[in-house]
This record gives sequence, C-alpha cells and structure tokens, in this order.
Amino acid sequence: MSSPPPSLRDLYNTPNNVWSFVPTTNSSTIASSSSPTSLSSNAPQNISYQWSTRPTTNPLFDLSASIAGDDSGVDIAVILQGLLASAMLQYATTALSIPWDVGKTLLQVQWVPRDTGELAPGATLMTDEDAEEGEEADDHSSNEDDSYFAEPSSSDSPRPGPRRLSDDRGYIVRQSVLEEGTIPEYVIPVGSADGTWGMMKRLGRFRPEGWLSLWKGLLTSAVTEAISVSLQPTIQGALASLIPGNSYDAMLNPPPLFVPIGSQILTGFILSPLDLVRTRLIVQSSLPRYRTYTGPVDALQQILTNEGGLKGVYLHPQLLIPTLLDCTLRSLVPFVLPGLVASYLSFGGVPITPETHPFMWGVSEFLGSCAGLLITLPFETIRRRLQVQVRGTAKPIKACVETRPAPYNGIVDAFWHILTEERSDLPLKPTRRRRRKSSVGKGKMKEGESEESGEEEGSWLRHTGIGQLYRGLGMRVGASVIVFVLGMLSGGEDVEGGWAEL
Repeated sequence: MSSPPPSLRDLYNTPNNVWSFVPTTNSSTIASSSSPTSLSSNAPQNISYQWSTRPTTNPLFDLSASIAGDDSGVDIAVILQGLLASAMLQYATTALSIPWDVGKTLLQVQWVPRDTGELAPGATLMTDEDAEEGEEADDHSSNEDDSYFAEPSSSDSPRPGPRRLSDDRGYIVRQSVLEEGTIPEYVIPVGSADGTWGMMKRLGRFRPEGWLSLWKGLLTSAVTEAISVSLQPTIQGALASLIPGNSYDAMLNPPPLFVPIGSQILTGFILSPLDLVRTRLIVQSSLPRYRTYTGPVDALQQILTNEGGLKGVYLHPQLLIPTLLDCTLRSLVPFVLPGLVASYLSFGGVPITPETHPFMWGVSEFLGSCAGLLITLPFETIRRRLQVQVRGTAKPIKACVETRPAPYNGIVDAFWHILTEERSDLPLKPTRRRRRKSSVGKGKMKEGESEESGEEEGSWLRHTGIGQLYRGLGMRVGASVIVFVLGMLSGGEDVEGGWAEL
C-alpha cells in the first residue's frame, strides 16, 4: 500500500502585493528546481516596475509642466514664455474690441455744423460767369443770343447762376459741408452715420479707408492696456504702503477709497501720451499722401519734437485738465454710483449688499453704470476733440472725418461751441432742390426756388448739439447690458471684481 502524499502547507508562501515603482538594487531571483514537489517557483515574487516619466503637453507654450517641475530657481525661459503668452492674449482681446472703439472715436471728433450753408466771415461772392471765364467763346455767344431775344418781362429769361464763395486768390471755397463736389477725397461725408455701428460700416465701405481701417491704433491700444494692467496695481500698492499702520492686503485689509481712485488717476496721467497717439492714429486719413504719422513711434516722435516735448504732452492745459477730469470721473463713478443707487432701491430700510441681495446689487451696478455714462461721456468727447488739435509748429492732421476748422480754446469753449453751433439729427441727408418753371397760378413755384421738407425744420435736434456729446452712448449701454446678463448667469461669484467698463 502506497504512503499518503506529503503535506503542502509548509511549502505555501503568502503572496506579496507590494508594488515598487523605484528600481531596487537587490532584486530577487527565482531559482529553478528540478524537483516535482517544489512549488516555490509558482509563488508570487516581489516584482519591481520602473515607469517612464512622459512630459505632459500644455496647449499654451508648455508653461504648467515647466513651472511645476522646476524647483531649483527662476527660469528666464519660462518667464519670457509667460510674458509672450500674456502679450498675445492681450493683443487678441484688444483686436476684438477696437473696431467699436474706432467707430466711437470718429463719431466723437466729427464736427456736424448746425447751419450748413452759412457764409464764412470775410468771404466774397463769385457767380458762375466769373468761374466759367475760361470757357469757349461760342458758348458765351449762344448765351448772349438767348438773353437778347428774350423779353425783359418774361419769366423764362435766364437768371444768374448760384453764387459761390471765393477766397483772396480766387479759389472756390465750400459753402456747406454737404456739398459733394467740394468734399476732400479723404473725408467721410459728414452726418452719414448716426451710431457706432453705422460709423463702422461707413468707414469700411469708404474706399480711401476700407475695412482694415477698423483696426487703426491696434498696437498702441494693446500696449496701453497691457501697461495699465501691470502699472495700476503697483501704484495702488505703493500708495497703500504710504498710509501709516496699514499692511496692504486687498482682501483682508482694503485700503481707503482714495487709494484705488488715486492709482487709476495716476495711471491714466502717466499713459496719457499713448492715449494721445492712439487718438491721432485713429483719426488721421489712411491714404499715404495725406497720412501724417506712419506709426506709433513716428507719431510720438513728431509730437515730442513739434509740440513742446514731455512738458507739452503732459502739462499743456488743453491736455492736462481734460485728462485729469476724464480719469477722475471714470474711476470715481464705479465706486460711488452703485452704492448710491442701491440706497434708493432698498426695501424696508434693509441695505442692499452683494452678499445679501446679489441680484439687486447687480441691478444697482447696471443703473449706476448707465447713469455714470451720462456724466463721463461729455468730458471724454471734449478730450478727444482737444487731442486732435495740434500745437506748436506741428501741421494740422488730415482727418478722415470733418473736424472744426477753428480750434477750441479749452474745455469750456469746446463745450459751449458743441452745444451752440452743432446739430444732433443724424444721419444728415443733403437737401434736394428741384427747379420748376414759373406759372401764373397759385401754388406754383418760381424758377430757382427749392422744395424742402418740413421735417428738418420741425426737429428740435437740429437746433442743439447735445447729442454730439453722447456719441457712442448706445454702444456703451449695450455693453453694460451684456455684462449684467453674464453676471447674473455666472451666479455673482466674482462680487469683488467691480463693474467692468467695456
């Protein structure tokens, strides 16, 4: 009788479930055995694995992988990549918004006179016979024969042509900005657009300008925005550190109200030369023979050379005072008006705060933004018009829109002349004159008289220029509506971000 098989319990080994991802120095070897009863070769062993590190790709310049894996110190390449990515993002953002800014700026600087047919002081009158002095003799003889055989009392006798203005040298000057024959080829017809979108379409369809003109001043605007984003927090931190006993922390210990307002005013004042360059690049004609500046660097160089240097750019009264007023109002309104509107919208005396009433606070910010536009837009318009005026020995800019022939003397003078000598009923349509032959009956018009619609006489906007101070208001209100809707859809997570002005 055969003996029972030996027990296998002593040969059982507990399986090792430990995984090692680092290569070990002493690796276990599996000894081969020829004994049929040895099962140690089938037991699980301590197996080590080595995983290869694959760098994760970043869709934007591979920034996160490099920053996360570098603890040795500052990497110049990573910093340069970050600056390049930020610059490209800022440039793309500005490129999306600048067409509306170009249309608004052109509307603000465009001069729309109230009396389009008013004679300039000191101008003389010249008839068509004087202007056609060099024509052929047979034409004159035919006209003389017609007037000779015509009866003196006949109403069909030829009458002198319309009178034209001429200067001291005999050149015909413009009697109206609506005369198509005397409009310079680089000037968009005045009053042909009534809003920002209308000016954008008019600029794109205007042959000397074209659709690429909607991006005039793009580089200057992008550089200005990039510097402002970096400079304003630095100035704010420096001002807050000057307050005794104040440790600057925007969240835990916010500074007084004058610190953020003062930082925005100083930032706008420091960057005012770039804003001046941007305005003139937008307003100037795109035709090469009428172009004053070839680019932002050339514009800044010419302004510094011909208009008084840095002192003239920063401290000239026509630039300094509008800059301070514009920057002060634009920085003060977002801090004051939302809280003021919220105090009137509170129900039952319960104050409205972003934490307790997020929806009502959003409504207060929206209404405060719209009310702030009624205050800031007139000063912004006056600032743009004073920026277009040259000083010193600089030559006047050939603007692509009609500008006032006589310069303004300051803020008050510009405000008064805009209200008293301009009109707001845009778009303007030239008056069409139709000649009819005379007749004895009533209701018939004599030859040379014109038919004009009574709509122009009945429009009160024709007699005031208040609408000229608020060009671009509709675009700004539309942007505020978009910000309000996006804020409501996002749930008001960023309540400390303030009201964004687009």
